[in-house]
Formats: sequence, structure tokens, C-alpha cells
Amino acid sequence: MIIIHAMNNIAHKPRLAEEALEKALKTFPVVVVTGTRQSGKSTLVQHAQKDRLYLSLDDVDVLEQAHTYPQGLIEQSPKVTIDEVQRSPDLLLAVKRAVDKKRVPGQFILTGSANLLLMKRVSESLAGRAVYFSLMPMTRRELLGRRSAGIWERFFSTPSKEWPELIEKEESVKEKWQAVARRGGYPVPALQTADAEERTAWFAGYAKTYLERDLQDIANVSSLVDVRRLMRAVCLRIGNIVNQTELVRDVGLSQPTVLRHLNALETSCQLIRLPAYRVNRTKRLIKSPKAYLTDTALALYLAGESGPRSSHLENTVLTDLMAWSGAGTDAEIMYWRTTTGEEVDFVIERSKLLLPVEVKATTNPKFSRCASPVDVR
Repeated sequence: MIIIHAMNNIAHKPRLAEEALEKALKTFPVVVVTGTRQSGKSTLVQHAQKDRLYLSLDDVDVLEQAHTYPQGLIEQSPKVTIDEVQRSPDLLLAVKRAVDKKRVPGQFILTGSANLLLMKRVSESLAGRAVYFSLMPMTRRELLGRRSAGIWERFFSTPSKEWPELIEKEESVKEKWQAVARRGGYPVPALQTADAEERTAWFAGYAKTYLERDLQDIANVSSLVDVRRLMRAVCLRIGNIVNQTELVRDVGLSQPTVLRHLNALETSCQLIRLPAYRVNRTKRLIKSPKAYLTDTALALYLAGESGPRSSHLENTVLTDLMAWSGAGTDAEIMYWRTTTGEEVDFVIERSKLLLPVEVKATTNPKFSRCASPVDVR
């Protein structure tokens, strides 16, 4: 059984977030990189600045010191990188004190297999001291060795009449989207594991590690079987609006338990709950979100599906969008749907402009109207 391969023997490939990370280290005392385990956080931060003390809380001895003498742990070097920091939230108090005592750009790089902004104790400790980046599994272009998630940025700076030419000039490697969805973006299975049986074993080990360790670090989960069943149900509903009543019925759990587990899945960066677009930002918070997973290959494994559906193509496009928006842009990704059922898969809001994106699994899409990004000021 293959549990989890180490990533150290994978040749470095440029990541979209590298440039924004380097800039942030010259300005902010704390830079936080969050994302799922095995998405490449450790490789990214170790490549960003090599003249730093590197500490991983996956190391039992380091974790014990973080619990017993956190101040001494972080005072070993003027610049420190701490990996998997969600495993010891109290360590953030020591980081806070060190930053308040002597504010130095690039003083700390913190990584976590959890969205630290959703963890109250962590976000309060770092308030006003940190800048955050979200690292998705590798995009298709990153896997090909390009520091890119597509041409989304250029759509906002190019007149719509020039979009066909913009797309035509974009260098790309053609590939069936089904193959892209099956491969996913986790570096080890995507770059090193071609055999289907090995890939299945890798994802089995990944799911086991996530449920038994990562999820336990951030949530009090009494039944891992219940969480696994809920994850399967969510994966079978990828691209659909989250209906908690349906989930409660299908997995046989109470509504508060389902809500608590969904929150834990989102906090641990596995679940993407895509909000609905509304001009009124408060209403965005109360409208039902759509559910996607951070990695399509993992979603297919957890759901037990033999092949990807059109919703997995949506998910693939969304992960590229999330990689782009999480690498230092101010873009917000949502979906749009009317009460009569009219829908746009994704709406990108950036610099008070809106760009609608419709995803179709066809080689002959029909164009009804193409407009420039809409100004919503």
C-alpha cells in the first residue's frame, strides 16, 4: 500500500504564487500559505527563501517543543518558516509576541493544511500582522512547467472584440478534459504515478491520512466513517447547490452534525463552497452556495466514479480560477442563478468589474452574446 510519497524528489516546477510570495516577504512580517496537504506548500516556501530556519510540526520533536517551549523554538533564527502550523495554534501567540517586539519583513512564513482565517484562535493572533495566500493543487499549466493558471488576468485588460485573437495566440497543449480531471493537481500522483492501481493506492492513503490526522487537528470528529460518507455524498453532488436537507437524509446524520462536518471540510481546504453573486454583499452570505472539491481526481476517488462528468470539467476550471485568485489578486469567484433557473457557472468580480464564465463540455459551443466585463460600481 502506498500511503503518501514525499515530494522532495520531484523537480521544482514554477508556481503561480511564487512572485506574489516574494513581494510579500519584503513587506509583511508574517506570510501565511494555506492549502491542502500535498498541494506543494512546503516546496513553495522552501524555494522562496533558502536562508531561513525550517521547522515542520509534522516532526514529533518539533511539535512537542511547540507545545512546551514555543518561544525558544521560534527564537533559534531571525527568519523562520513553520510548516503545518495548525497543529499547534498556541504557537501563534509566540509568533505574535515576536512580531510585536521586533517587526521585520519576512520574519515568519507559516503554512497550514487549513484555512487559518477560518480558525478563530489563529486569525485573532495574526490580525494586522499577516498576509494570506491560498495554494491550490497544481494547475494544468503549472504541471507543464508554466507559472500560470490561464489568461483570466488578460480578459480584464483586453477589449472583448480582441478576445478571440487573445485566445488564438495563447500557447497551449491540447488534452482531453477528462484526462485532466482524472489526473488532478496533486504533484505526486499527477507527475510521478501513471499506473492506475498506484494512483488508487495513493488516494486511499491520502484520504486515510486526512481523516485520521489532518481533520482531527482542527475539528472534534467522533466518527470518521460519518465524515467519509458525507464526503462521498458531496463528491457525487459536485457543481450542485448545497442542499443540507438532502445531505441529512442521504447520510443519516443530524443537520447540526452535517453543518459542522461541512465547515471542517472547508476549513481543511478540501471543500469549496462557491457563493452566489449578489450586488448586496450581505445577501451573498445567506444564499445557498455550490459545492466543489479542491481536486477533481480526489473527488472521483471518494465518489467511486469510473469517469468524470461535465461537473468535473466545471470543477477543473474552478480550481484554475481559485489558483489565480489565491495568488495575490483581488478577484472573487462566485456563481449566478435566477429564481427561474437561469444560471452562469462562474462570475469573476475584480476591480469592480464582472466577468461571466460559462463552461461547456463540447467542441462546438454556441455563442449568443459576448460582452466586455461589466462595471458594477
